[in-house]
Amino acid sequence: MSRSPLRRLDGQPPFSLEGGALTATTYIRPYKAAAGKGAVQTMEERFDYGLNPKKLGALSSYLCDPATAPAEFLLVKSQYQAETGRAVERGALFFQIRQAFPPGEVTAEEANQIGYETAMRWTKGKYQFFVCTHTDKSHLHNHIYFNSTAFDRSRKFHNFIGSSFALRRLSDRVCIEHDLSVIQKPKQYSKGRYLHYGQWIGEKPPSAKQRVRLAIVDALKKQPADFSAFLRLMEESGFSVKRGRGGVISFLAPGQDKPTRLRASTLGDGFDPENIRAVIAGERPIPELPQEAPAPARRVNLIIDIQERMAQGKGPAYERWAKVYNLKQMAAALQYLRENDLMDYEALAASTEKAVERFHTLSEELRQTEAALEKTSGLMAATVNYAKTRPVFDGYKAAQYSKKYLSEHETELAAYRAARATMNELLDGAKLPKMADMKKACQELAGKKKALYAEYRKAQADMRQAVAVKANIDHLLGVTDGRENKAQER
Repeated sequence: MSRSPLRRLDGQPPFSLEGGALTATTYIRPYKAAAGKGAVQTMEERFDYGLNPKKLGALSSYLCDPATAPAEFLLVKSQYQAETGRAVERGALFFQIRQAFPPGEVTAEEANQIGYETAMRWTKGKYQFFVCTHTDKSHLHNHIYFNSTAFDRSRKFHNFIGSSFALRRLSDRVCIEHDLSVIQKPKQYSKGRYLHYGQWIGEKPPSAKQRVRLAIVDALKKQPADFSAFLRLMEESGFSVKRGRGGVISFLAPGQDKPTRLRASTLGDGFDPENIRAVIAGERPIPELPQEAPAPARRVNLIIDIQERMAQGKGPAYERWAKVYNLKQMAAALQYLRENDLMDYEALAASTEKAVERFHTLSEELRQTEAALEKTSGLMAATVNYAKTRPVFDGYKAAQYSKKYLSEHETELAAYRAARATMNELLDGAKLPKMADMKKACQELAGKKKALYAEYRKAQADMRQAVAVKANIDHLLGVTDGRENKAQER
């Protein structure tokens, strides 16, 4: 899966082009009943926007049906009001989380999965929610709606101070677990621009021309009926089709400022309207992709190379680095290289990749352990509540489901139904374990989580150190942001 850049939670538009870099956003917003409108109408209007079929690319939900979510949200709120005496209209009716991703980074299904996991871990599985993934823009984005009242009516969600920051950290962690960006706190190298992991490890993303070529080849593989169908496939893949004078056709890739013309002199042999029409007609094969030149290999004996540059203090690469970074940082980087016996650039890159991979592995193992612990704990709690309230339900049944009995024991019966629903969901047809076995499993999972978390924090620190060292060295060598410095060859 591709990597995405850092996310912002300042409520700004989903993508900022300051400095030429795309920046995804994640933010949370509460919604109260609109002036002159009831709770249901307010929710229906907002939810209808998320469920708009012209925008919707993927949909998922938890503890509710998106089509009837307003009524289901309100039912829980009504039960909460009956139990606590607190009015439904007080505070927020629901919350909306928005996640946006850079164009071409994820599919609709992948974006929806990330949104679902983010919502599940943000709400801890205690609140109803559904995730709408919109594909009407060049950037895919999620609208996540969750009830402000817990499903078990035990509490209401409070948009606490620092919740946006906490949401960002959670969203970043989910992205890491899905092999998206490694979220750090990198230094800005220009206003509004941040290094993402792909840049830090020296990955060179495909050029705009290569992206156009790849899209053309992919469209031709789908065997369009004619040239118009081919252009529609290009648009469906996220490219804007521009028509100029004399029938000139250009494609504007997502995030690109200048369109790329469809002609052989620009894209290479075979990538022009005439040849593409010939491919569609079956008169010639699909054009081959030209290989972009790889980045020059780093020289061996990296430590000596860096020390020479520091000692000489020559070249624009050194001057650029010296204005931004402190000498102590480079000294620490050199010490790191010595201690880890990293004598060449390839070894440094491999070591960085290894540190990141270990962090990813531990993140996934920790996530699975946390999920198992949460499931077991939830099942234990539901089992206890079920045992406490089952006699009340038996009495209700014996009373032949009388309305009088229901009014007298509405709270206990609601708790019984909630406990039964939770047990059925968590067990999923499996046999209910003994309480002693569940307690033992919880203890073991808690111990495993504690041990894993210690490893996770160490792996996180190791990854951050490795990435920071490589970022500093890349900057000194003039390869930050994928650009080689000519002075390096001197």
